[in-house]
Amino acid sequence: MRIAPIVTLSERDQRQLETRARSRCSPARIVERARIVLFAAKGLRNDQIASKLRITRQTVARWRDRFLKRGLVGIERDAPRPGRKPKISPALVQEVIRKTTREKPAGATHWSTRTMAKAMGMSEKSIRRVWHAHGLKPHLARTFKISHDPQFVEKLEDVVNLYLSPPADSIVLSLDEKSQIQALDRTQPGLPLKKGRCETMTHDYKRHGTTTLFAALDVATGIVFGQCRDQHTHQDWLGFLRELDRFSPKAKQIHLIADNYATHKHVKVQNWLKRRPRFHMHFTPTSSSWLNMVERFFRDLTDKCVRRGVFRSVAELKQALHNHIAAHNHDPKPFIWTAKASDILEKVKRARAAAR
Repeated sequence: MRIAPIVTLSERDQRQLETRARSRCSPARIVERARIVLFAAKGLRNDQIASKLRITRQTVARWRDRFLKRGLVGIERDAPRPGRKPKISPALVQEVIRKTTREKPAGATHWSTRTMAKAMGMSEKSIRRVWHAHGLKPHLARTFKISHDPQFVEKLEDVVNLYLSPPADSIVLSLDEKSQIQALDRTQPGLPLKKGRCETMTHDYKRHGTTTLFAALDVATGIVFGQCRDQHTHQDWLGFLRELDRFSPKAKQIHLIADNYATHKHVKVQNWLKRRPRFHMHFTPTSSSWLNMVERFFRDLTDKCVRRGVFRSVAELKQALHNHIAAHNHDPKPFIWTAKASDILEKVKRARAAAR
């Protein structure tokens, strides 16, 4: 009769195996293997261990031998398996990738799994697996705009330095206006959120007018100062600046970051700023609204307050905007800028090279 080899455990192996055998977090297969080795070390035969653990004798013999040959590593790491041979050849995979990235289907702007499967004579699932493995998403597209501002580098470094190293005894404010916010009312009441169903609203709406929100984001604290106005002319912009001058500490220097909208550079605005030397204007490069940090707040405002809101008048819309700002200021969290100007310039250089 064949006798199973004897298992002798060191103190260290004994402790580790007992820990694994009692563990409730380890995978069940590791717990079972640890118990097999512990029973074997007590002198039990393979058939006896199999009976106790309700597994086959061959399984017990396999892990007894694996432990004797490789120790704890042998029972914790499964041996590599060759797996099933791929049905799609590497050459066919490369052709799918080439066709996806270099060609377009007839009469369409991008491939779908169905059109690509038909063109390649493959199944949709196979196309989906290839695209997923190589990070290809033909159904998605992102917009971009490369700035051609001749002073792009100077303006970029100026604004980024304000974010990363603001001047001492000063306040840095990111300013902009969100114009033409519509007070939209739905034609029919929607259904509320419930289990198994999202909130619903009609696709059509009634317009009740618009308003413009002027906002200043304190970069250091995240606090937002907002004001609604009917228009966004240079007079409205001046009125907003006067309010900032009125409420900001007089001993502080004020650095204002804004885009290149014409009203921000109006002659009357420039004259007003000249008479108040504690105000310093910093303009972002053209086509670089992403550099203005208040745009991040506007995105949240649109997503959480405006897009799914129901407003029966402009007054309701204004009240909702002020309520959102008040809730934001109750527990403000500043947006932390981390990108260095040099890193941004490298990305811009690559984008310009790719666009040639």
